[in-house]
Amino acid sequence: MFDLFRSRAKAVRILLGAMLAMVALSMLLYLIPGAGTTVGDASDQVIAEVGKEAVTVPEVDQQIRNALQNRQLPRNMVDSYVPDLVDQAISDRALAYEGHQLGFEVTDGELAKTIRSLQFGSLPPDQYRSYIEQQLGISVPEFENNMRLKGYADAVQMIAMEGVIVTPAEVEAEYRKRNDKIKLDYIAFDPSKLMAEIKPTPEDVKAYFERNKNFFTVPENRDIQLIIADQAKVAESIQVSDAQIQEYYNSHKDQYRTPERLHARHILLSTTNKPKDEIPKIQAKAEDLLKQIRGGADFAQLAMKNSEDPGSAAKGGDLGWVVRGQMVKNFEDTVFALKPKEVSNVVTTEYGFHIIQVLEKEPARLRPLDEVKTEIATTLRGQTVFDQMQNLADQARAELAKAPQNAQQIAQKLNLQFVTADKIAQGGAIPELGSDPQTNAAIQALKPGEVSQVLQSGNKLAIAVVTAIHPAHPAEFSEAEARARVADSQQQAVQLAAEKSKKVADLLKQNGGDVKAAAKSVGLEVKTSDFVSRNSAIEGIGSTAFLIDSFDKPVGTVVGPLTANSITFVGKIVDRQAADMGKFAEERSALVTQLKGQKAQQRALLFQDSIITALTREGKIKKHQDVINRLIARYKG
Repeated sequence: MFDLFRSRAKAVRILLGAMLAMVALSMLLYLIPGAGTTVGDASDQVIAEVGKEAVTVPEVDQQIRNALQNRQLPRNMVDSYVPDLVDQAISDRALAYEGHQLGFEVTDGELAKTIRSLQFGSLPPDQYRSYIEQQLGISVPEFENNMRLKGYADAVQMIAMEGVIVTPAEVEAEYRKRNDKIKLDYIAFDPSKLMAEIKPTPEDVKAYFERNKNFFTVPENRDIQLIIADQAKVAESIQVSDAQIQEYYNSHKDQYRTPERLHARHILLSTTNKPKDEIPKIQAKAEDLLKQIRGGADFAQLAMKNSEDPGSAAKGGDLGWVVRGQMVKNFEDTVFALKPKEVSNVVTTEYGFHIIQVLEKEPARLRPLDEVKTEIATTLRGQTVFDQMQNLADQARAELAKAPQNAQQIAQKLNLQFVTADKIAQGGAIPELGSDPQTNAAIQALKPGEVSQVLQSGNKLAIAVVTAIHPAHPAEFSEAEARARVADSQQQAVQLAAEKSKKVADLLKQNGGDVKAAAKSVGLEVKTSDFVSRNSAIEGIGSTAFLIDSFDKPVGTVVGPLTANSITFVGKIVDRQAADMGKFAEERSALVTQLKGQKAQQRALLFQDSIITALTREGKIKKHQDVINRLIARYKG
């Protein structure tokens, strides 16, 4: 089979290689129990026969599970979804049959090479077998037979995809299509912004509910009781003795030593990035400011007016408390040599000229115990609070498991928080714990009287017990009134947006395309887009995909009403910009590959359809509609 690759042009080999990689990645969706089953199986499990191979009910079941990934299949989709999967399974098997009939071979060596290319294919034999049986649910021979069948099918598809030609005209047309741009004046009608104009009456809301009862349900929910260990509250309950505090202080004195520090302020006249001939003038200004300060001028006022230090100028030059190592050398040497209230001479640093004043000074010292006692107590509580929380939560969980009805008494006994919460639905917020998906999911899995494991939510530990489960049911008006009011308002807002947009569109046709006048008539503003292409976006609206038909229209064309992302849009094309052909050469190769891929995919589908039609006509494909109908009925039920 793989000789096909060696005999073709390089571009075709690259294309087919990419297609084979895609097939290999998708292949696992079809490696299912029952694949490769012969026609001799029980007839009530055989959906279709392709030659001597059978497509079975377990095969389609597994495909449905793979596609849904544990989500429930909506009943209204069963009639179309299941037959589509049946047809896909038949198509795969038909291609494999045709490949075998055409004489293609998948040797054991080729099969082994393909399997090794898969993520699990290079595992040791025992792990490989375990993976196939446990993860895929089939035996190794079944899996390898499926892989061989896929090899036949791939070979047939590759025949259809070879020889695809894209003409220079097609490539240039595609480039122009992607890069031609238009500019629009437009008015956007956003229903969410029209909601304020909607005032539904109680009668309107009730009528809306009655018309749409089927859409209003109350999901399954649970009544729960919680015992909560809150970090802050547990910490408050932990007693720390004076002896413990003294012992901690004695062994951690270095933590409470403060170095010499001082409170200072300064004025900076910057020389950074200034011409050399300006430096003398800047220095002269600094000397003048120093003279004013020593003559009694207000330091803070001069700093606010003259200092060029962005961090301190607005604060009158105040630097706060500083210690050694925070400043450049000249500044640090000067400031630590000053006495409180003393003003320095003009000090030069790499940043410019400074005038410095020390306001307060503190020598290095050991903070006394009385000053840090509260701080140490908090530290000691923090060291034990997590162990204490866990111990309390474990004890609460053990007692609650024995007596689920005694949650309140257990919480009181252990000095923990007791909370009741009714009608907690999937994804809903939980009192005291908030919107925690993992905690909610754990609670949703519990049955009445069942106690959860210890759950962590933020800085809290919780144990939950379910006291009641309320099944999902059609909502009464009282349960759905708020939702019905919002839904009715949203629907009316959409209708209002449609009415206003139609009015504007009609007006544009009458007034010769005067967008500003039309916008004024509905109290909205006109916006002008950038030049946009078919694959870009318009601010406030989104993707230009909804404008595809407008890109070939002339300037002055009225566009809309059109709807995108729930926003209705009316506008006018005001300018066009042709594709920049200067970039065509560098993008041509990628365009050719993409267009070939699109054509190859179309040819493969047509080829596949022709094979299935021919095999059906020859009696090689037989579908058992009664089995398919039973499968559909089972999913509906």
